[in-house]
Amino acid sequence: MPRPSEPELERKLAEALAERLRALRAPTGMSQEQVAQAAGIHRNHYQLLESALSDRRKRTPANPRLSTLVALCRVYRTTVPDLVVDIFRPTPDAPGVEYDETGH
Repeated sequence: MPRPSEPELERKLAEALAERLRALRAPTGMSQEQVAQAAGIHRNHYQLLESALSDRRKRTPANPRLSTLVALCRVYRTTVPDLVVDIFRPTPDAPGVEYDETGH
């Protein structure tokens, strides 16, 4: 299978992270606003992450800072590796993102 281009890879990663965040939030019963508040980030920022976007107008893919991921992991009682590992590991519900360890 051909490797996705860098913009396509960024979009796929953002979509996979968004799906993972939605899946983590669902069983908590928390609203997006509650998660954002608990993580110490702005509600709009969290809404954008769950939408796989960093900017609604430009439609650029989300690319959160590591500190944002750490803050969200505290809320969800998980770790950053556990948060992102499923992005690269396909499951029946999520196909995962094809990525090789050389960064290609």
